Amino acid sequence: MSIGNESAWAAMAASAAVKSMVILAAAWLAAKCMRRSSAATRHLLWMVAWAAIVAVPVLSVALPAWRLPFAMVPGITFDVRASGSVPSPAHSLAASSAPVHVPPALPASPRPDWVLGLLLLWGAGAAIMMARTLAAGLALSHLGPASSWQAQAEEAARAMDIPTTPRARQSASGSMPMAFGILRPAVCLPEDAASWSEERRRMVLVHEMAHIRRGDTVWHAAARFALSIYWWNPLAWTAWRECLKEAETAADDLVLAAGARASDYAALLLDVAREFTALAAGAPAALAMARRSQLEGRLIAILDERANRRPRTRAAAAVAILAAVLVVPLAAVHGQDDAASAQVPADIDATIRKAIEQKTHDVLDQAARAAERQRQYDVAQKLLDSSLQIRQQQAGANSAEYAEGLIQLGELAMRRGDQAESYFGQAAQVFGDTLAAARPLLSLGIAQLVRKNYDQALETFQRAEVLDPGRAAMATAWMAVARSHQSDDAEQAETLYRQALSLATPDSTDAAVISRMLAGYLANQGRTAEADELKASVNKPLALPRATYEVLGPGGGVYRVGGGVSPPTLTYKVEPEYSQEARVAKYQGTVTLYVEIGPDGLGHNMQVTQGLGLGLDERAVEAVSQWKFQPGTKDGQAVTVAATIQVNFRLL
Repeated sequence: MSIGNESAWAAMAASAAVKSMVILAAAWLAAKCMRRSSAATRHLLWMVAWAAIVAVPVLSVALPAWRLPFAMVPGITFDVRASGSVPSPAHSLAASSAPVHVPPALPASPRPDWVLGLLLLWGAGAAIMMARTLAAGLALSHLGPASSWQAQAEEAARAMDIPTTPRARQSASGSMPMAFGILRPAVCLPEDAASWSEERRRMVLVHEMAHIRRGDTVWHAAARFALSIYWWNPLAWTAWRECLKEAETAADDLVLAAGARASDYAALLLDVAREFTALAAGAPAALAMARRSQLEGRLIAILDERANRRPRTRAAAAVAILAAVLVVPLAAVHGQDDAASAQVPADIDATIRKAIEQKTHDVLDQAARAAERQRQYDVAQKLLDSSLQIRQQQAGANSAEYAEGLIQLGELAMRRGDQAESYFGQAAQVFGDTLAAARPLLSLGIAQLVRKNYDQALETFQRAEVLDPGRAAMATAWMAVARSHQSDDAEQAETLYRQALSLATPDSTDAAVISRMLAGYLANQGRTAEADELKASVNKPLALPRATYEVLGPGGGVYRVGGGVSPPTLTYKVEPEYSQEARVAKYQGTVTLYVEIGPDGLGHNMQVTQGLGLGLDERAVEAVSQWKFQPGTKDGQAVTVAATIQVNFRLL
């Protein structure tokens, strides 16, 4: 993703921000419910929360999108038939060598981009926070050794069961005792410690060694990194303070477990907090022994004989692991995709001018998809032409980004029955002899099939097969389609279909599509029994990525007809279109949709429960998403009612 696509970055940032607040709020509530647990357990909870908010953005990108599930209760069924015919050469309106049109640049007016500004502000704040922490770590690394209490440091390390004695360092007079370091942990006492009693030095060193035994210096660095990313979030600062408090309290518990008297240790903390201040240069990278803001709560906990001082248990660790696992589905949850919610802009020219000014094509692509769904093809063409212009200006005419714009224009041309080969051909030329070229080559071959250029199509599919073995199955299937249109190659067509099926991964989407293609071919050959048997064996339901077609609606219960619930009534219907690829492949079948018809009379939470592929699923969803209903009712009130819609695609 390029920097120019700030809308995509903004969507990712907004998603991460919302999810971080959910995680931190849940951790805060859990910590309140765990007041009687040990400080070590509560600290573990906070560290899991910190790890989660760092992992969520990464997992959101790495994991496939998952929308919140909904109960698919059986409902009423609507049927609709979509018919089409095999295209004739009349569908081709231009020669394959027609050039791609790129509109002239439109004037841009200087206006601030607040989205980009917020992203830059977020990044600048994070950079400043991280720079401060790095500078603090460098300052601490230059502290000199403290040989005068090295022996006591070794004794304190043994008391805390630390096999390798951490480094002992000495800071300026008046500095707060602290622990720091990731790969090579260290404890640091001020010069004043030379005049302390041995017992006082021992308790201070044991406290700092307790942090190292627990791994707090490493956790502190990780939490500081997360805080730097989410510096703007008040919940993050609350979590930071709670995490520091629990880490210090857990270290106090280990000191008391090592034999220190509670009253003596409390007095020591009070003296340290009164006499010393945190080392200003190293504070962000170290655990200071006695922050005044935490002192009252720590003293109460130290003197409370009933306090739970147990270390982290296996049960607590198991709960923490479970909480971390639950982060995975949260990361995968995506809000409604912009492409699904995009509307056709009221002022197309103003939208184009703003996109060119902001140097982002995303908004034009989304608006073009919305226009295409509503069959406003001229509007979609204008938007995609401008999008291609921006792609060229931003990345150049030899970039993958520019090739993607050509592919989108080719797909639009295919849908409206225009010449599409030049778009796909130029996109393939941009990619050259690389794996990425196989995608536009497959589309180019299909466009050539529509124009009945079967020999050219065969050559194109063969090239796609060679460049990308992962697309070999579908490339071979399309070669079978080309052969099936050549009457003298009917037998070879079946051979190619079966070869394609052998190349496809079992139970994959490709295998299901190829099986249906072969079944249709056998049916056209009069081999009905074989065709029916093959279709019955296809158990893989095909569904598009949810973001492509999801239409979110109001929450609340979903009802089924009966028991006082009346069914919705269809008042406006848009007929589905046949896709060009399905038409040329003589591909037929039924797409089944689950849809919730809301009180607004529109379909929501739409899902393909049984799909066909080859563009027919999209066509079914696009049409049904524009249907309007008289909503169902319960006790006289409009309610959300579940329904099944079957779209039957048949060729005449």
